[in-house]
Amino acid sequence: MTTRPRLYLGRHLLSGLAAVALFVVMAAAFLSAQFPPVQGFESGSVTASIGYALFDLSGPIASEYFLVAFEVMGVLLVAALTGAVMLARRESDSDSASDVSSRDVRTDGGTASTEDRR
Repeated sequence: MTTRPRLYLGRHLLSGLAAVALFVVMAAAFLSAQFPPVQGFESGSVTASIGYALFDLSGPIASEYFLVAFEVMGVLLVAALTGAVMLARRESDSDSASDVSSRDVRTDGGTASTEDRR
């Protein structure tokens, strides 16, 4: 039988109200912003221009600014990938695959008692 969720009015209420207030302020800022019309590129491909800039060749669009943004995004993605790998690692190095087979681990997550090991 399921029960209805309960609303706890404690310290969580203040942080929830702050989150709702922040959402309202940001929504009002985005909805009231006036953006200029979109300006396209006259000719050429931005992707090709980044490739030309990487090899220090002259391309159809001056793309030094695109190259900086491209390189910064690459560094940020590498940092994010490194952080994800560090967070996904196990806490101790003793939990290798060969070490797991030597321990007696139950399928429900518990370990075997001393009398089950005999």
